[in-house]
Amino acid sequence: MSREMNSHLASGNRQDAAGRTMKHVGWSVEGKVGVITLNRPERKNPLTFDSYAELRDLFRALAQADDVRAVVVQGAGGNFSSGGDVHEIIGPLTKMGMPDLLTFTRMTGDLVKAMRACPQPIVAAIDGVCAGAGAIIAMASDLRIGTATSKVAFLFARVGLAGCDMGACSMLPRIIGQGRASELLYTGRPMSGDEALAWGFYNRIARQDDLLPHAVGWAAEIAAGPSFGHAMTKRMLHQEWAMGVDEAIESEAQAQAICMMTQDFHRAYEAFAAKTKPVFEGD
Repeated sequence: MSREMNSHLASGNRQDAAGRTMKHVGWSVEGKVGVITLNRPERKNPLTFDSYAELRDLFRALAQADDVRAVVVQGAGGNFSSGGDVHEIIGPLTKMGMPDLLTFTRMTGDLVKAMRACPQPIVAAIDGVCAGAGAIIAMASDLRIGTATSKVAFLFARVGLAGCDMGACSMLPRIIGQGRASELLYTGRPMSGDEALAWGFYNRIARQDDLLPHAVGWAAEIAAGPSFGHAMTKRMLHQEWAMGVDEAIESEAQAQAICMMTQDFHRAYEAFAAKTKPVFEGD
């Protein structure tokens, strides 16, 4: 991406790479870390049709944002997200026919696809309520930092729906195990911060007042690494879910050979030989 496009992403106008003004989520850049804020704190940051689409488009644009090497997703006002807005999404959905309903469910699934295709590692900073589609956004992130008082709930069964929403039946068992995922998806009960850490949904726990600095600091550490290599790791983690071991080993052999062609690989060797710390530049 050109520096002009990157300036759109970082600007006060909150424009994405295509020049569209972002109206429904917050966006800022701290060094090489992009910070996305779900920003309707008065209602615990629910999602709307527009914010779903805006998030999807932002993650797609980030695929071309060379100067952004890691992303943090947070919620404003002490909560992550309460999920789909009851009045702006749930109500209208009850009046739609099948074609429009399928258009909506495919659009929400496209958000998860965009997050997984986004080459930058995504860190979710989770506090307070993290429910429904909010829990899915946390699940679709690469790494998660929570607080002891947070509550993560996959609420779909409690509103008369299946737990198979936006990839939950595929991704959640791989993170916390089949039995635990089944419990959460059948009951819709909240997972406490301690459970989330013990079950592997959270990678780390932080104090509420230290959550965002911790998440941004961790993302900055990742951003300082080999961004091409990190993007390849993310791609392989995603693709190898559907591979046998032999196929995965061959895919990783090809991926690693490609990484060995990068300048960052050569910089790391030269720094090791000189007994200095490598400075990765992403090429």
